[in-house]
Amino acid sequence: MARINRQYRRPFRSFRNAIAIVPGTLQLQRVVMLIALAGLLLLVGGAACSRPLSDLEPGPSEETSEKVADFEISLYQGEDALGTDALSLSDLEGRPVVLNYWAGLCPPCRAEMPEFQEFGDEYEGRVVLVGVDMGQFLGLGSKEDARKLLAELGVSYPAGFTDDGGVVEAHRVLGLPTTVFINADGTLHRKWDGVLNKAKLSELADEMLAGAGG
Repeated sequence: MARINRQYRRPFRSFRNAIAIVPGTLQLQRVVMLIALAGLLLLVGGAACSRPLSDLEPGPSEETSEKVADFEISLYQGEDALGTDALSLSDLEGRPVVLNYWAGLCPPCRAEMPEFQEFGDEYEGRVVLVGVDMGQFLGLGSKEDARKLLAELGVSYPAGFTDDGGVVEAHRVLGLPTTVFINADGTLHRKWDGVLNKAKLSELADEMLAGAGG
């Protein structure tokens, strides 16, 4: 065994010396990779955040009867309306739900939120409106950015966040804003990718309510 160790001692020293000159190169590669990752996040999150409010042609929109995946929501605001500051999406079953995915640093989200407030005021008692901040998963702001936007706009409908990153895939949130219309039985009525104004929101909500006989 001693002979084997002597045999490999010299190559090991050479390998160690080779590694010693690499850190600078690795550091440069790491910086390049971080820049590329940041660019990808901005592309994924920002692509859907570049559409004007007047552009109401949706991206891929789904209309199926599949059960919507459950997840936990912690509220920034709206505890009085929902009776709690933390809930599961399934807790809202029995009522039609409009679930809006947004973020604190998403310009179209900012533009449509006052429209959602008007919609929420008009449809109170018929539809549950909840906004869910996804900024931390799509590189579009922190929870603090989200709170600041809510305060700046003065919207009061229930809005919060989730720590469940699996929602991005489970609800197919390809960009922001994204809005999911959920039937009272917890099945998906429609998913809308892109901005919405009050008129279109009302149209889609009425369509959902009509299907439920409401």
